[in-house]
Amino acid sequence: MKLYAPSTIKEIKNQYNFRLSKSLGQNFLTDKHIIDRIIEGSRIGPEDLVIEIGPGIGVLTAEAAENAKRVVAVEIDNGLIPILEDTLKEYDNITILNQDVLKTDFSTIVSAYKTEGKTKIIGNLPYYITTPILMKLLEERVPADSITVMMQKEVADRIKADPGNKNYGALSVAVQYYCRVSQIAEVPKEVFFPPPKVDSAVLRMDIREERPVVLQDETLFFTCIRAGFGQRRKTLLNSLTGAAGLSKDAVREVLQTAGIDSGRRVETLNLDEFATLANSMADYKSSH
Repeated sequence: MKLYAPSTIKEIKNQYNFRLSKSLGQNFLTDKHIIDRIIEGSRIGPEDLVIEIGPGIGVLTAEAAENAKRVVAVEIDNGLIPILEDTLKEYDNITILNQDVLKTDFSTIVSAYKTEGKTKIIGNLPYYITTPILMKLLEERVPADSITVMMQKEVADRIKADPGNKNYGALSVAVQYYCRVSQIAEVPKEVFFPPPKVDSAVLRMDIREERPVVLQDETLFFTCIRAGFGQRRKTLLNSLTGAAGLSKDAVREVLQTAGIDSGRRVETLNLDEFATLANSMADYKSSH
């Protein structure tokens, strides 16, 4: 059965009287070429554990199971569970968990289903919660090798943006701090059923074993990022005033010590400069 065929999706919908949920952002992939690109791009090995977020009717799940030792699929929609149990019944290496991904303890899944290979996370992320899902995986330091996921193209552009680019923002800095980012594919909206309103892209985020910068205080690093991009049209002096409880004079001193012009704007700072700024702020706070 070609699970990705629109006729199959319609047949399954009718058989199970399943209604697609707009609130859950359900759009099923119908292009085998894109499915293959995701599987190839995620570099799944025969001994690997794959955790899939939002398996839908099992299109990507089945392909992952052909390549991996074990697949654990996390699906929030109760209505899809019997469908998945049916469409994937020929595979004995798939476990389906009916859970909310934002409340899922991924580290527990990894320890419970660990294989001799690496752990890879894949999925077609619901567009409305893409950022919360990614930040949960990264901030909780889920013990995975990589995250290969489909998302709204606009979000993908933000994640991989460089300093000075109009798409560069807090999400760019945060994800690039945790991962090396590469784009696997651009995906037009026409290859989904039903088609969403926007195009998509697939990114692979290889989780860094070592952080690219040395930080005295990671919390301050993210405080600087949020404060700066929260008022991105202002100069650094103005956007950082009040961050971590610092006065304008204190911020001026912090920037001077960091060797960063107080008249610059946040979108011009690269990862190294954010680290220098955060470390300068940490030094100031510890000495005052």
